Amino acid sequence: MTTTSMLFTSLVMLLALGVPIAYALSGAALLAVIAGGMITPMVVVQRLFVGMDSFTLMAIPFFMIAGVLMETGGVSKRLIRLCDVFIGGLPGGLAIVTIIASAFFGALTGSSPATVAAVGGIMVPTMMKMKYDEKFSLATAASAGYLGIIIPPSIAMVSFSLATGASIGSLFMAGFIPGIILALSLSIVAYVIGRKMQFVNHDWKRPTGKEAVRAVWDAIPALLMPVIILGGIYGGIFTPTEAAAVAIFYGLIVGMFIYRELKIKDLFPLFMRASVSSAKVMFIIAGAMALGFIMTREMIPVRISEAILNISGGSVILFLLLVNLMLLVVGTFMETNAAILIIAPVLLPVVNQLNINLIHFGLIMVINLGIGMITPPLGMNLVVASSISGAPVKRIINKYFMTYLFVSIGILFLFTYWPEPILFLPRLLGR
Repeated sequence: MTTTSMLFTSLVMLLALGVPIAYALSGAALLAVIAGGMITPMVVVQRLFVGMDSFTLMAIPFFMIAGVLMETGGVSKRLIRLCDVFIGGLPGGLAIVTIIASAFFGALTGSSPATVAAVGGIMVPTMMKMKYDEKFSLATAASAGYLGIIIPPSIAMVSFSLATGASIGSLFMAGFIPGIILALSLSIVAYVIGRKMQFVNHDWKRPTGKEAVRAVWDAIPALLMPVIILGGIYGGIFTPTEAAAVAIFYGLIVGMFIYRELKIKDLFPLFMRASVSSAKVMFIIAGAMALGFIMTREMIPVRISEAILNISGGSVILFLLLVNLMLLVVGTFMETNAAILIIAPVLLPVVNQLNINLIHFGLIMVINLGIGMITPPLGMNLVVASSISGAPVKRIINKYFMTYLFVSIGILFLFTYWPEPILFLPRLLGR
């Protein structure tokens, strides 16, 4: 069996057997090397370490630590309170609060599952208490969570930058408008469903001016974090990796001294949780880099690129359609960062040859694979939402969920063929 056939056969078999994605990636690379017999298996081990030896990748554990600090330091509660004061009284208002709060929280953590856990953990019980349908509540929390990897900072965008050399700053800036449009689109869906099904928070009262000001004032420390991080990056004060470290420092200050919900005794368990999550992601990245090395050595990306060009006939429209369909399928069974690190370098030559803007293409990939976070069988957001209430995953996949999913896919195709919302801010800043 050739190296190439062994690589793909073993990868598919390992994934089908339920082997964790990190082991499947590195295991497939190792088996391919052994089958080929041309290089020593020790090369795979070396590539695992080389794949993680990157200053850019240091941003991932830093952002994850910042995320857990924000999650437990009272930030999510203040953001939810802010949203509830202004929109909680609308039909479907609590669902809209969940979506908007997820967008804000995603701008702090860059993690989709963390967003579902932090916001959904508060809002799902609240919606059910107000007689919202459990299926609707869970579908909303799971669907809104994927905004966490689209609105910057985003761990998935860091992975795309590593795989293609695209500017992290430009990717971060490009995510703002698409993230806002997606959040508004999901909110409209929640409003329409809420009005039709009479999902209303009967306990909501119109806030006084003093209550509104207090809600805004309490949320200011949380809202300042993305301003500080992104302002520092675009102002040239620090790099994205350094910005992630600043986010930890700021998260500690907010949680311990401003909101005072974070105690010293809480730090060790939080750092341990973030370390475990970071290790999982870094192991996946290492395995993907090892697999990518074997693919490059066997010239697999070149062959795939030639095949895609032949199928698309050099048409940008057809190429982007094929990419979207492929990524929507891939996202259902492969972890986001692994998918980016494997697929992006393969498609990069075609993207360059067709003169597709790399930042535009990067956002298409991130949105696609973000949608993958809410589609089974992998669907990490579904698993997290399920753990919140104890309901099985199949209960979350309902008519409400499908509405959110189809609207998200529709917006994705809009951005695919109308890149202006993605490229407006990077062009405005000359990036």
